[in-house]
Amino acid sequence: MLKRLLCVAIVSILLPAAAQSAVVTGAGPRLGFSLDPDQVVLGGQLVIGDVAPQITFDPNVEIGLGDNLTTVGLSLDLHYHFALQNSEWRPYLGLGMGIHFFDVNDTPPGVDGSSSEVGANVIVGAGVPTRSGTRFFTEMKFGIGDIPSLKMLAGWVFRM
Repeated sequence: MLKRLLCVAIVSILLPAAAQSAVVTGAGPRLGFSLDPDQVVLGGQLVIGDVAPQITFDPNVEIGLGDNLTTVGLSLDLHYHFALQNSEWRPYLGLGMGIHFFDVNDTPPGVDGSSSEVGANVIVGAGVPTRSGTRFFTEMKFGIGDIPSLKMLAGWVFRM
């Protein structure tokens, strides 16, 4: 119960601050896989640009399928983007907070196989612009808490 209250408190602090400077600069799909549980992960994200110099707010939702489990993760991530000389690649580091909903697929009748957990993510990634004007990215999310321990994702961000 304390974890859920902490998550609600953090969300209620972060969302108004992000909404004041909320300029959605992009949106797009993400896909990959996770470990512990071993799943295929599909989702999407928004990019709310420049909440501070070099920092973007990247809320996302991810659905994991496999390992006799369905997960839905809602994350509020902040990314700090680095500029590399003579390169279009933009590596980033990030931190995120989120809630994950778990539903076990093979529960006996009368048994509730669902739960929710609050956790944090440490994110390492890089993005590069494409010829079409989108941005391709890859990232690894390391989970802290009772959430997937590692997600390896790739995706595209389309400018808004």
